[in-house]
Amino acid sequence: MRLWSLHPRHLDRIGLVACWRESLLAQAVLAGQTKGYRNHPQLERFRAQSDPLSAVGAYLVGLADDATARGYRFDRAKILQPQPTTAALEVTDGQIDYEWTWLGDKLTARSPDDADRWRDGIPSPHPLFTVIPGPIATWERGELPS
Repeated sequence: MRLWSLHPRHLDRIGLVACWRESLLAQAVLAGQTKGYRNHPQLERFRAQSDPLSAVGAYLVGLADDATARGYRFDRAKILQPQPTTAALEVTDGQIDYEWTWLGDKLTARSPDDADRWRDGIPSPHPLFTVIPGPIATWERGELPS
């Protein structure tokens, strides 16, 4: 499961669709609708909110808004608690940099045109997040892809 802190506009089509699908899974976990992935570390930042379902709902709205801007139709009826995507959660610049590098590796491998766009881009956060100084998030698992 990868719930990107990066703005969805940075993702290629495959990444955007995968993030939507995985975010719907995260929503199901937070709503108690599934037994799998209950302890997934990426859910920590949503669980830390006073209303985790609203937080993940705002995250999903941000994805759906970007999908709409690209001409895709994500089923917004699947969002249990759709909320505006005003910045409400914090993400560190270290986490943004980590994800930016990770995304670049993914795009280079599967989507050369998007990789070219990535090389010329500047990372920005999903609209739900405000960037603060700091290291990679404690919930992040694994090594930086090479």
